[in-house]
Order: sequence, then C-alpha cells, then structure tokens
Amino acid sequence: MRRSGAYAGDRTAGDAIRRGEIWLAALDPTIGVEIQKSRPCIIIWPPEMHDFLRTVTVAPMTTGSRPAPYRRPLRFRGKDGLILLGQMRTLNKQRLMRRLETVSGATLRLTLATLREMFEE
Repeated sequence: MRRSGAYAGDRTAGDAIRRGEIWLAALDPTIGVEIQKSRPCIIIWPPEMHDFLRTVTVAPMTTGSRPAPYRRPLRFRGKDGLILLGQMRTLNKQRLMRRLETVSGATLRLTLATLREMFEE
C-alpha cells in the first residue's frame, strides 16, 4: 500500500483540476461502509473553491451498485455505472492519482441538479 503523500506521483504541480473531470483517487483507508480502494471519482467542487485549497470534493463512481435517486447513471470506459452522490468526500489533492477523462456537459448538469435537490430544504 502506498503511503500518504505518494499518491501525487502521477500528477504534476501544474495539473489543473476542473469540475466534471474524472480522476482516479485513492480512497483508502476507510471506516465502516465508506466506499473503498482506488476508483474513479468525479470532481464536484467549482474551481473557485479547490484552486485555493489543498482539498477537493469528489463523488466516487462504481459499477457495483443499484440505482437510487441520489445516484447518477453514466457510461464510463464501456461500462454502465453510477456516480455515488451519497458518498461524496473531501480529499487532500494528494489522493488524486491521474486524470482519466471528463464527463459530458449533460451528465455534469444532471449531477449538479441532483446535488441541488439533495441539499434543498
């Protein structure tokens, strides 16, 4: 297992992080039912937040879960999966291993709309 601080080895200091990008992120160690291992995660925070902090908020993705109102479907690398908005986490940027791709504009809009619904009163 890699030690904390080693995760950023694939990134360079100049790598910009943008909302809607999918990054492979190291999520371990975890506790209880938190989603585990290294997996693709979509960047949720806007750059106005993560450009000035050493952290970024992400939503992990999976192919091994059931649909639910707070899970957005997507097709990624030939597989049908889900964005797990109920498992959002704020990570140190050192956990971001490498950029994989960017979700479509439609997927990002639907994801952000679902988040708005989740946090409305």
